[in-house]
Amino acid sequence: MPKKRSGGGLSPTQQAAKFLGVSVLAGAVLAGIALPAAGALGLAAKGSVEGFDDIPANLKRPPLSQRTTILDNQGNQIAQVYSRDRTVVDLKDISPYMQKAIVAIEDSRFYQHGAIDLKGVLRALNKNAQSGGVAQGASTLTQQYVKNVFIEEAGDDPTKVAQATQQTLGRKIKELKYAIQVEKDLGKKRILENYLNITFFGEQSYGVEAASQRYFSKHARDLNLQEAALLAGIVQSPSRYDPVNDEAEATKRRNIVLQRMAEVGDISQAEADKAKKAPLGLKVTQPRNGCITAVKGASFFCKYVEQVFLNDPVFGKTREQRAKVWNEGGLTIRTTLDQQSQESVQTSLKDHVYQSDKVAAAAVLVQPGTGKIVAMGQSKPYGYGKNETEYNFAVDRDMGGSNFGFPTGSTFKPFVAAAALEQGKPPTQEYSSPNKMEYPGPVQTCGSHPWVNRSHEVVPNESASEVGPYRLKEAMAKSVNTYFVQMITDIGLCPVMKMTDALHVVQGNGDKLPEVPAIALGAKGISPLRMAAAYATFADRGVYCTPIAIEAITQKVGNRQKSLPVPKSACTRAMSEKTADTINTLLQGVVDSGTGQQAGLTDRDNAGKTGTTDERRNAWFVGYTPNMSGAVWVGSATQKVKMYNIDIGGEYHDLVYGGQVPGPIWRDAMTGALEGKDSPSFNLVDIPDEDAKGKDKGKHDGDNGGLIGGLIGGLTGGANGGKHGGATNGGTFPKPTFSFPAGFIQGPTGGNTNGGRKN
Repeated sequence: MPKKRSGGGLSPTQQAAKFLGVSVLAGAVLAGIALPAAGALGLAAKGSVEGFDDIPANLKRPPLSQRTTILDNQGNQIAQVYSRDRTVVDLKDISPYMQKAIVAIEDSRFYQHGAIDLKGVLRALNKNAQSGGVAQGASTLTQQYVKNVFIEEAGDDPTKVAQATQQTLGRKIKELKYAIQVEKDLGKKRILENYLNITFFGEQSYGVEAASQRYFSKHARDLNLQEAALLAGIVQSPSRYDPVNDEAEATKRRNIVLQRMAEVGDISQAEADKAKKAPLGLKVTQPRNGCITAVKGASFFCKYVEQVFLNDPVFGKTREQRAKVWNEGGLTIRTTLDQQSQESVQTSLKDHVYQSDKVAAAAVLVQPGTGKIVAMGQSKPYGYGKNETEYNFAVDRDMGGSNFGFPTGSTFKPFVAAAALEQGKPPTQEYSSPNKMEYPGPVQTCGSHPWVNRSHEVVPNESASEVGPYRLKEAMAKSVNTYFVQMITDIGLCPVMKMTDALHVVQGNGDKLPEVPAIALGAKGISPLRMAAAYATFADRGVYCTPIAIEAITQKVGNRQKSLPVPKSACTRAMSEKTADTINTLLQGVVDSGTGQQAGLTDRDNAGKTGTTDERRNAWFVGYTPNMSGAVWVGSATQKVKMYNIDIGGEYHDLVYGGQVPGPIWRDAMTGALEGKDSPSFNLVDIPDEDAKGKDKGKHDGDNGGLIGGLIGGLTGGANGGKHGGATNGGTFPKPTFSFPAGFIQGPTGGNTNGGRKN
């Protein structure tokens, strides 16, 4: 009785006999490996025999990488993305001609032999021995399938691909063992189905369905004889027999396949001869892969969906795990994107800011109460050429956005006001609001050490006529800088930090906002999506909902669809209903009679805030209705363009105001997005109109259209120019006379108007 090892396995002699009986030394020649010298063969064989039982018994058959389809909220396709353009189909959905053609040309004895074709092995052995090199291989269809599995597992890693295709005895033995297991477990029909779904057919097409669509724009089940023969012929050398680039060579190869089909009895000689005379009949469909092909200008939203998938732990514990699922594909992702809203946003951006302009614009719309992102667009399209960009200016850096977001100017002031109201300050709160003042101190922070203005930094108001005292309503309308600095000094920095935390307002790089009084003037960079979601809290009467982009995902696993969990919006109360209603009342005045008149909607309740930053480098409008919130930013990604004497969207501006360019973008985008939708009303509160000086509000310059340029925190963009001059009446503006604490302003350092970004 043969001696067994202590582990119960076969002895080396038995292993050798088993291996030789199965492969007839085929390991050395199966795929064209030349016969080595006798001594080397002996060593290699010895090593192979000893390692045979180390190979796992079960072949891992990874899910084949397929297309992922991204849909809008109504099920319309936005884009398809894939690392492999493949659609897995059942054997019954593959033309019988195709099944016969691939077997005839690649392994005509497929149904007669097992995992190894011994006749083929001996034929290849004899041929290679005669040539003294690699002249012929003997891999069966099953072995080719196994090799393709190795390559599929390797993905796009060049090292792993090289290992999967290396011509070594060890790899061939591994391939043999797996082939035997596959024949045992799957059977011939399943092997043929898997092979036709995994193999590469050239022109970026993996699997017969993708190849059929690429070359003939039809399903694999509809392939005729000559079409099937063409595809079967490509497999041996996709680049050499590419019918798109070399029709003559592809025709020659197709005819070889047709002749082989006749020789093995799949078709008659007459059928083969007739098919050989037919033209190739190509009807090529160009591959459309990736978010760059997204419809309705939704490329940036598409990329955002991808980043959500890669960043959210709900799709896998590690980024590597999530990336693996994404690359495997086969996903159908239903998103929150609303086609009507997206079209409206993109049309408005295109109308108001040209792709070739020195500045860019980004806009995003969010649904209050649900957090659903319904639209996201930019004036510079997604791409890598001139006046294109791959960076999404609407989102944070970790989601594909700019380095730091963009300074928000006066659009930050409602957060300060909300914090004060939550602390019990009345909407009639009055401060002296001098025209110019040092940042007061000390100011209480969340920690034990208060903030102190050690460098004696000064903050002025925008206009020399802005001298207090002011109450909140007028101060918000005029965006009085010293008022909000005094307010934040009065209540302390901690309530403002808690408010921004509740609204999930952070810098574009993910850092928390700094605890300094100048934060009231909006100099730190924040993304438009953060701003839109925060203002949606006012619209929903104090409830903040985290933004979401995905509603549902299914993944194709075999012949069934598997539902995957998706991130849900988390809604929490950030402020009282009374506070939110008060802010809504204050900000409604901005679009009714203040600096945002050009942005105001005429057919429904709406509110918002304009803003500009230092030297007109950024202009904003953030506004909302009870059922839609939107943020629009206009500026330079590099923060190097000062928007003085500039053409934007074919219109000249001596000064750019938040109400002039971002405001109309918001107005037109919202008008189209809300057309045909309900028009609910705000729950307004009564705030006395009389200002702190006892004068009638109507006698004051409410729109501030001529506010000076170049100062952070100005509520800008008046409709009619105002008594201080400006864009409408040609007035002048003084140079800034104040500065923020050293190192406080930190705008984006990356990007340029042509899409690049410095890191």
